[in-house]
Amino acid sequence: MHDICLQVLLRMLRDYYRHVHTYDNTLVTKFFGLHRVKPSSGQKFRFVVMGNMFCTQLRIHRRFDLKGSSLGRSTDKVKIDENTTLKDLDLNYSFYLEPSWRDALLKQIEIDSEFLKNQGIMDYSLLLGFHYRARQSLVRGGSLPETILQDNKLAVLSEQDAMEDDSAYNYREGLVLVQRGSNQDGRVAVGPHIRGSRLRSSSACYEEVDLLLPGTARLQIQLGVNMPARAEKEEKQEEDGGKPLRQVYDVVLYIGIIDILQEYSMRKKVEHAYKSVKYNPQSISVVEPRFYSERFLNFIRTVFPENSPNQ
Repeated sequence: MHDICLQVLLRMLRDYYRHVHTYDNTLVTKFFGLHRVKPSSGQKFRFVVMGNMFCTQLRIHRRFDLKGSSLGRSTDKVKIDENTTLKDLDLNYSFYLEPSWRDALLKQIEIDSEFLKNQGIMDYSLLLGFHYRARQSLVRGGSLPETILQDNKLAVLSEQDAMEDDSAYNYREGLVLVQRGSNQDGRVAVGPHIRGSRLRSSSACYEEVDLLLPGTARLQIQLGVNMPARAEKEEKQEEDGGKPLRQVYDVVLYIGIIDILQEYSMRKKVEHAYKSVKYNPQSISVVEPRFYSERFLNFIRTVFPENSPNQ
């Protein structure tokens, strides 16, 4: 860890602890330890232990690092695979969530962004990864209970149904997504976040995935973890007059806020001033925290649009 980042972490540590303790479902990076090692022969070095945003047995087929800026925000790799981290200008998906989950997610991102703004932090990213669900991932044989919600082949059980209803075992392959639950007014219930719970990091993966049968998993839905969504992708076709081709996928999302130790220091202010002469100031990633937060939130809202009545 660089000395500058270390100083920022130590400065904000008390407020950071208070934030993650207050908001169980916070999406900000989880720090579990800061260590210094000095080999018998060699220079000392420091490293930090952080939570894994993609702690899952599912394959992450695509991953995006999103800031809300445009300058230099595209990958230069010719071949794209599941290990490639794509950026803002590479994003050609929109993700549609169940309304209460969308509201809860955007609200938490606003809270986290407000915290970072107050700490003088900018240049952080929303790390978004998703797993494509196979078309044959639902039931083959066996009936579904009425409490299962199906929207574009997404199957979701309430937490109580998953524990009490034996028909969950009718899922011969694929996933059953288990909701943590909701309040009486239909809002998403807040519960310990897998990345913020008191589980030992070595056992977090096993607590997160409850295997039912070979090839079948029951995954608990939480903010930023195992979130079912409909992904709509638009690609322009060179044929047919360039008419965009719209593709729809069922996906499982994993979301977190990373790179939260970049302070808007004097060095960053000079960098911003220099780049502003050459480029559009609003396209630059390094900007003052208030503007960065506003731009970041506006962009994230476009990534998770509201469902229209006919969808």
